[in-house]
Amino acid sequence: MNDTETSPFQATDLSELKQIQKPNWIFAYSYWDIVPVACGILHLLFLVSLIVFFNKISLLLFIVLASIYAISISWNINGISHNFIHNPYFKSNFLNRIFSLILSLTMVFSQTFYEITHNRHHTGNSDRPDQHGHTYDWISIYKHGKEGRPEGVWSYCLKGYFRDNIPEIYRELKKKNIKSAKFGVFEIVASIIFTIIGLFINWKATLCLVPFYYIGHSLSYLNGYYEHFNGNPDKPIAWGVSTYNKIYNWIWFNNGYHAEHHYRPKIHWTKMKELHKKIEQEQIKEGVHVIDHSHPLGFLDEKNKTLKA
Repeated sequence: MNDTETSPFQATDLSELKQIQKPNWIFAYSYWDIVPVACGILHLLFLVSLIVFFNKISLLLFIVLASIYAISISWNINGISHNFIHNPYFKSNFLNRIFSLILSLTMVFSQTFYEITHNRHHTGNSDRPDQHGHTYDWISIYKHGKEGRPEGVWSYCLKGYFRDNIPEIYRELKKKNIKSAKFGVFEIVASIIFTIIGLFINWKATLCLVPFYYIGHSLSYLNGYYEHFNGNPDKPIAWGVSTYNKIYNWIWFNNGYHAEHHYRPKIHWTKMKELHKKIEQEQIKEGVHVIDHSHPLGFLDEKNKTLKA
């Protein structure tokens, strides 16, 4: 469902939330977007620094910093990269392409391919399998579950990275925009070349980062799992699961407002709290699931412990 569609649950006028500041210089939506942009650039520099300065730091410090890199992959994918999909930061398509490439190099994937997967996610909204066992949402927590239940959290997180069907993503992207499909392939090639350069600079550091890279993407799937575990695929206003943990939302660019985000995905990340206030009573009425902890720590929440699949 997009923001122009109506739902039986929408009794609140949300039109004013779309009146986002339109800067005249560089940024498309809000000057606040300079924060995720700066963080995205610093994230890439942090990764490069881990490789370049590997021989100058202790193994213990490297493990600590590499662990931060692993966590920051999930932080980037679910915050910076995620918000960039829904509201590209720049007015210039060229600058958006450059930033997309920066994200691709940092997470060693294609941001453009991820956009297609994520858009499918918003169309299917973690749907349950149909009579043929298929879900429209490629990353639905129900896709590999049994008897209509979500897949187990460990299986979903540890296997998720290997389930991406690159040819299928490319075919769908090609149908929508051949130029974007070619750029997505370019991002993949650039990421491979970037990795090879890392091996030339310091092969030990690059290889040591591989398990942390995998852990980071697994943590991203963990984040996604609890964004929908105990959500209701049949109610638009309850598609997602929210957490209003202030620290998490401050660091993760308001990703905690996930039920709100799925209900109106084009609302800018700076407007999530305002959106929540406007639809809170409707959310309560329709039983939107809310957890106390941040999404990555959703397994600690008592509400989830009693309902764990």
